Amino acid sequence: MNRESLQNYWKSLKFALYCMTHPLDGFWDLTHEKKGTYAAANTILALTLIIRVAKLRFTSFIFNDVYWEDLNIFLYMGSILFPLILWVVGNWALTTLFDGKGRLGQVYIATCYGLTPYPLIQFFLMPFSNVVTVDEKEFYGVISAASLVFCGLLIVAAMGQIHEFSFGKNILFTIATLFAMLVMIFILMLFFSMISQGIAYFISLAKELLFRL
Repeated sequence: MNRESLQNYWKSLKFALYCMTHPLDGFWDLTHEKKGTYAAANTILALTLIIRVAKLRFTSFIFNDVYWEDLNIFLYMGSILFPLILWVVGNWALTTLFDGKGRLGQVYIATCYGLTPYPLIQFFLMPFSNVVTVDEKEFYGVISAASLVFCGLLIVAAMGQIHEFSFGKNILFTIATLFAMLVMIFILMLFFSMISQGIAYFISLAKELLFRL
């Protein structure tokens, strides 16, 4: 990576802070002025995953009681990646049918940029959790929940800007996207259920043939 590419990368990464504080102007420029990049979006997503895993280790046991024996890190990370993929695909598929201006890549970039508050706020909450008392547990919970709400509001604002939807239409398609995510989950569950049943059938058939032979 040359110096110019590195400067463009840092510029696009710092632009996430502008999107966080000026969501309407920021997300408009993010896509229409091409100020967002896949590299910065992937970095924000990676930081989100790293912070989510780091919370398990560095957050006080008062707020985060972890059973390491039952924990699967990949499934834990998937709790962010899987909904994100469903959101991006579902939103793009629906809005494409109804004159949405955003492309699949733009939906992905804007969604990742919308996650910016999570790693920033949760990073400072980790040491904070180790100095507060049990009586101040509610204060920690409010700030932690606020980071998630903040991310959600930014993502909704981002979708409205990149698709050039009005406020009401954007809210409608946000609800429709959430419903589409549920439909996709149902279809995936049905698909994997059929696959597992098919595999079980052929295994039992093979066992029967071997038994008869």
